[in-house]
Amino acid sequence: MLPQVHVVATGGTIASTPDEEEGAAPSLDGEDLLVSVPDLASHADLSVESVSQVPGFDVDFEIMASVADSAREAAAEGADAVVVTHGTDTMAETAYFLDLTCSLPVPVVVTGAQRRLDEPSSDAPANVLAAVRAATHERVAEGVFLAFDDELHAARDVRKAHSHKLGAFSSPNDGPVATLTRAGIRFHREPGSESVSLPVAESDESESVEAPDARVEMVVSAAGVDGEQVERAVESGADGLVLAGTGLGNATGDLGEAVADAIDAGVPVVLTSRTGAGTTGAVYGTAGGGKTMQDAGAIPGGDLAPWKARVKLALALDSVDDDPTTVARYFTESEAVPVRD
Repeated sequence: MLPQVHVVATGGTIASTPDEEEGAAPSLDGEDLLVSVPDLASHADLSVESVSQVPGFDVDFEIMASVADSAREAAAEGADAVVVTHGTDTMAETAYFLDLTCSLPVPVVVTGAQRRLDEPSSDAPANVLAAVRAATHERVAEGVFLAFDDELHAARDVRKAHSHKLGAFSSPNDGPVATLTRAGIRFHREPGSESVSLPVAESDESESVEAPDARVEMVVSAAGVDGEQVERAVESGADGLVLAGTGLGNATGDLGEAVADAIDAGVPVVLTSRTGAGTTGAVYGTAGGGKTMQDAGAIPGGDLAPWKARVKLALALDSVDDDPTTVARYFTESEAVPVRD
């Protein structure tokens, strides 16, 4: 008997068709995508639903929550795996959102395409087939992954690393979980979730996943940037901030002072690095140095990409009651917060 795989379609380049006057836009539904993939039916019995029809750059928390609900429902109804088709621009964020909100007994694999189905050498069929093959492999029992260009990545680690190459995704700190070949799948490490659990993942699986209400702003440090972007965010009611800092998560002096003021005002700030690889570090003691900002109460984001730290901070803020400073525990690698294997 073939495994049961439920496909959740959201739009993206993989579902787009061209328009010479208005530009490409998603128009194909999930059924249209599946019929384009040769040999797919020999790997799994497929069911499919479409929860949105938007490009990746327009995906929001509401759509992510809808995908999470669909994955939960599919698992509850007996699916052996879930595959999500998605636009590449925010695919890694949705995969991470699912990893933080869906503690499921089946794997979820997100995929998409850099080239539309109508374009020469479209990668859409190969990526969908890779996602189904990975999702139904006996060693991929649970957790959330991203399958692209014959590589399988952990949801926490993966980033979009190129704007248009077919090999658009990488996991710069840990590498892919596995590589797919014609002959099979070669695993580089044991597959599973690498994400620190959030309370929402431990909730009753019959409950709907709620899109977070917390408003989390992102600010970026660069040469000569002042603190106005932080000040405006706090004044306009931001519930939290993520700083995409230079190097180890540092910032200009003006920006560092604004971060300290935001923390004093009760707004949690997570420090990340804009570099694309590596981790943050409390080294420098100037006004915008990582040590100074952490001493002021900023939360180190480790090796999380800034946009993933934003996803986690929004979910964490919705998971705590009255004290937003408790969100810091969800950004630690300490054993006080369990990691799902």
